[in-house]
Amino acid sequence: MDPRIPRLRHKLAAAPFQPRRSHSFGEEHHRFRPGPRLTRAQIAAFESEHAIALPGPYQQFLLHIGGSGAGPFYGLKPLRSCSLFTMQQSTAPGTPRGFDEASSTQEGDLFLHIIGMGCADVCLLTVTGPLTGRVVTGNSDGYWGPNISSARDFLAWYERWLDHMAQGRDNRALELTSPQLRNHPNRHRLAPKI
Repeated sequence: MDPRIPRLRHKLAAAPFQPRRSHSFGEEHHRFRPGPRLTRAQIAAFESEHAIALPGPYQQFLLHIGGSGAGPFYGLKPLRSCSLFTMQQSTAPGTPRGFDEASSTQEGDLFLHIIGMGCADVCLLTVTGPLTGRVVTGNSDGYWGPNISSARDFLAWYERWLDHMAQGRDNRALELTSPQLRNHPNRHRLAPKI
């Protein structure tokens, strides 16, 4: 087991009870409760069905913390309902690129849609290519992003969410609103993009 797992379990259990924590967008949907853990057989079946290998830290999370539920935005999607995406080709330098659901004949890096963000916004885990293991957010239609998290893997990204929330910090990339900005009329413009 990854040595970060016990620490993440503790932080997740404490998250809803911290009086000065940030508000996490969508928390009313998952209420900081992880869904049932997955077995190695369930993960292997998904990998075989989609001809991919899930990054190790994400597998560790699914095996030892939960297979869905508590997470940024609307929370982690159950693995069985996660779909693969590819990034759209660039139309012009400097313009945002969107994401399309992957087909079996499509080429390019693959991204697994792991977290519900709402509308056409997507939170993806890179499963092939040079960014394997990194979390990427964007908009399917290419209205913004893609933004690549600086966290080196899924567990580091998840822990950043828990830490920033516990510290009462703003983080637009994780949709966290601090107690100081929660009622401010321009809170989304004031929160720093990290």
